[in-house]
Amino acid sequence: MLHIGILSDTHGFIHPSVFDFFSVADEIWHAGDIGDAVVIRQLREIKPLRAVYGNIDGHGLRLEFPETQIFHAEQVKVLMTHIGGYPGRYDYSARQLIEKEKPKLFVCGHSHILKVIYDDKYDLLHINPGSAGKYGIHKSITAIRLIIEGGNMRDLEVLDIPRK
Repeated sequence: MLHIGILSDTHGFIHPSVFDFFSVADEIWHAGDIGDAVVIRQLREIKPLRAVYGNIDGHGLRLEFPETQIFHAEQVKVLMTHIGGYPGRYDYSARQLIEKEKPKLFVCGHSHILKVIYDDKYDLLHINPGSAGKYGIHKSITAIRLIIEGGNMRDLEVLDIPRK
């Protein structure tokens, strides 16, 4: 059983409440637009980290992290990238990867809009955790945690803090 914390679009800053929210996580996944290596250090201090780079991330972060990660968490195949779209409106590259890799969980960021949608067409759970940072168009700071046990995903919870 794995407790997973998922965030994206930190743009160099993580709201302090995210650290408390992820305290029960076994792993943290960052879906891009990290913004600063300080964010990586902060996350790695508390939990193991998987991440992809986003469109605002500079050369250093692009050298450290891939554009896309495909991996298994327990028996759930995961595809994580930054720019992905959402069911019915996937980015072309993301759709190609979904069709080829057939993940059960697709994680992306970019929009700063939290979305959790089951995609019947591709038989996967789509998660965009919104934005855990303070920069951007979003009205709330958001992050997600869930449990993956065997081939099942359950107990998804949302952190939602109004921006001031």
